[in-house]
Amino acid sequence: MNVSRRDFLKFCGASAATLGLTATDLGHLKEVLANPAGPNVIWLQGSGCTGCSVSLLNLISSSAPLNAADLLIKSINLRYHPNLMALAGDSAVAEVEKVYSIGGYVLAVEGGVPTKFGGNACLAWSFNSQDVTFQHAVMDLANRAAAILCIGTCASWGGIAAAPPNPTGVKGVKAHTGRTTINIAGCPPHPDWIVWGVVQLLLGKAITLDIYGRPRTLFSGESLHEHCPRKETEEAELFGIDRQCLEELGCRGPRTKAPCPQMLWNNKANWCIDANAPCIGCTNPNFPDPLPFYQEVDD
Repeated sequence: MNVSRRDFLKFCGASAATLGLTATDLGHLKEVLANPAGPNVIWLQGSGCTGCSVSLLNLISSSAPLNAADLLIKSINLRYHPNLMALAGDSAVAEVEKVYSIGGYVLAVEGGVPTKFGGNACLAWSFNSQDVTFQHAVMDLANRAAAILCIGTCASWGGIAAAPPNPTGVKGVKAHTGRTTINIAGCPPHPDWIVWGVVQLLLGKAITLDIYGRPRTLFSGESLHEHCPRKETEEAELFGIDRQCLEELGCRGPRTKAPCPQMLWNNKANWCIDANAPCIGCTNPNFPDPLPFYQEVDD
């Protein structure tokens, strides 16, 4: 299942400003994608809801490829994805084995890593009639990966999957493997953030990370609140009222860094706060924190 390089380049060209790509970057990307021996991608899914894959599948663009189907039916060296590949069973896992033997691939991980019960709370697959735990698959594949991309907050730090009491001992990928990870945070992440991470790795560009392993390009600078169009508007006392600031109702925007107000979601149609829902801070490493969402928190 390989994504048409031409269509991927069209997407990146149409989204160059959003992805922070220059004309030089696009030229280099064209060279990388023209190489049939270019980087392979293995995408694993662990303890989570598959929402990060769904977010990527909700990719919408005004020019070709118009959506994720246009992008992924032919695919960009995406050698394994449990939801998107045509192969199944031993044939699918054999693709992982081939890529593993070569090494130097991009390992994309979605979902947290259960570590209790010998990892048997989550199986990655069965191969040659032997069950392989997600815990084992992540550790093994991380050892030969050129880079590890954590897709979403669960893979990055545990997220909802690790929320108390966390009976299966879910951990983020770095906490489990000890390897440096690039954390594309969010529950789920914006599809453009995911594509951004993949493109940077394909270009061989260094990604500067913050102390939580998040790319500074996406998650640094001022808080989400500073760019919210509702900042300094009337404070809402009730939910469901348009154009009022939700900070007093527990909005986590002042303590969250993410480009949601600038990028918006669903082809720039909307975002959480414009839908009158408070920010729940899903790009933060402590998400979901133990405090109620709808309670004011002192800074």
